[in-house]
Amino acid sequence: MTENIAFALLCFTSFFSLMNPLGVMPVFITMTSNLDTNNQRRTAGKAMIAAFITLIAFAFSGQLLFSFFGISVNSFRIVGGIIFFQMGADMLQARLGKVKVAKEDVMQYVSDISITPLAIPMICGPGCISNAIVLMEDADSLIQKLILISIISLVCVLTYIILFSSTKISKILGQTGNNVLMRLMGLILMVIAVEFFLSGAKPVLAEIFPGIC
Repeated sequence: MTENIAFALLCFTSFFSLMNPLGVMPVFITMTSNLDTNNQRRTAGKAMIAAFITLIAFAFSGQLLFSFFGISVNSFRIVGGIIFFQMGADMLQARLGKVKVAKEDVMQYVSDISITPLAIPMICGPGCISNAIVLMEDADSLIQKLILISIISLVCVLTYIILFSSTKISKILGQTGNNVLMRLMGLILMVIAVEFFLSGAKPVLAEIFPGIC
């Protein structure tokens, strides 16, 4: 019982930290600022469903897929770092707020941003994917596997609630507050991007240049 509780705590803290809904919130606010409440809710819901399915799929078949395609988690980290850096640069200059969506294109826009970049790689990034694979391998019993799936579901629900509630925070902050928060999070996101890129590139470079790295 104690081991299962410790495993559950490990799953929750790691996934909540890696999904980082508070960090994703400014991006969600900005990218959905021109949508009504129903479409904001739909965007958050689709993003979390996509993130949940991705995590479960990689948890059960991650190692098999990586071996089949000959790729590694480090590749995910490098690509994720590049994408994060580009988005952070846009946020730093408050460029993400310029998205305008025509009424007839709202549904397509919701589908596009809910999958990329919100679900992947913002919510379900290389860290979450690798975490799901590692924890599934560490799960020694059926109970722990069920705990892992339950915790992933719980964190996804909490992230959905935080994202959907972010519109209220946006109204409280106002346009100036949103811009300040977006620039601040953009700077932080760029720093995270560099860490992601370096953490993925260092092992790759160490294999290529074993005498240097």
